[in-house]
Amino acid sequence: MFLHACMAGARMATPLLALQQGFSAVAVGALLALFALAPMFLALPAGRYSDRKGLQKIMRISVALAASGVFLSAVWPVFPVMCVSALAAGGATGLAVIALQRHVGRMAKDPAELKVAFSWLSLGPAVSNFVGPVLAGLLIDFSGPEAGHVSGYQWAFLLMAVFPLFTWFWVRKVPELALSPDLPNAQPRRALDLLAEPMMRRLLAVNWVLSSCWDVHTFVVPVLGHERGYSASVVGSILGAFALAAAFIRVCLPFIARHVKEHQVISGAMVCTALLFAVYPLMPSAGAMGVCSVLLGLVLGTVQPMIMSTLHQITPPHRQGEALGLRLMSINASSVLMPMLFGTLGAVVGVAPLFWVVGAAVGSGARGAWHLRTGPAHKTHDTLS
Repeated sequence: MFLHACMAGARMATPLLALQQGFSAVAVGALLALFALAPMFLALPAGRYSDRKGLQKIMRISVALAASGVFLSAVWPVFPVMCVSALAAGGATGLAVIALQRHVGRMAKDPAELKVAFSWLSLGPAVSNFVGPVLAGLLIDFSGPEAGHVSGYQWAFLLMAVFPLFTWFWVRKVPELALSPDLPNAQPRRALDLLAEPMMRRLLAVNWVLSSCWDVHTFVVPVLGHERGYSASVVGSILGAFALAAAFIRVCLPFIARHVKEHQVISGAMVCTALLFAVYPLMPSAGAMGVCSVLLGLVLGTVQPMIMSTLHQITPPHRQGEALGLRLMSINASSVLMPMLFGTLGAVVGVAPLFWVVGAAVGSGARGAWHLRTGPAHKTHDTLS
């Protein structure tokens, strides 16, 4: 929660400061893309490293990288330094996510436990997506001599830089789990081997479409709020309402997961997301946007635990870290390209068409999600081993 809050708060504060300093929507899109650039390149090596070394070493690297990177923006709140902070915070969070997801997935004994375990684990990012933007927005508005003063941004970045230290306090004594040895006479690993399995390709495609929904929401709300003259605390509250709703549904998800299958939850969420994206940009006020944000959080908050449960069922234990890295690399490649595309399209046609295009894409992908039905685990494992 704390490490992800560092990244979420910085991801909300940096585009607002860049807009205030006169940078265009295209530049802001490029800045947001940097949060995903480092994980895109680090994800696969980090997954393989976690397969070999476990949890603790990656967590130490992540904490040091996030804290030092965001602290730079607290000292020098200028655009080039904010780009460095974005790379550091995004890279650190990506490393930690892979290690934690692999660790928790290996703790579960069966598919039912997988759904419950990832439902609880996913509470961390959901809560942090509320804590980070809301606290950053409050500091931006109220800690300086006036709302939106640069010193307010500096205090916000400083708090975000402290958050990763709490992560290390809580994780430092977590025991390592036994590592799975490689299979005897195994061939050298290639990421493309994982993509040879149709279920893996379908899962990554669905995950990519859904991750674009998070990206467009994160990008459009600050830009739309800036256009309408909303304060940083209002923008942070709208984003925070989304995160709070996602956290709430994830508290309920362990109980819901006992009665529904993963593919049912994912496909239903895609249909509902498409409908919400159709009406979101038509909302006339901050309050109405907040209502849509809450509904969207309830819908999208159900997805990640189901995706992670499915991925662990179709992947052999000794390659789960690598599969997690491949998944994170694919969605971060999208997160690098999409904000820049969003910025370009937003500057030309406005932000409303962004919602409608992404909503149409996610709605059309619901059929593919319905076929994410996990069969006997050993069949997939034989293919991927």
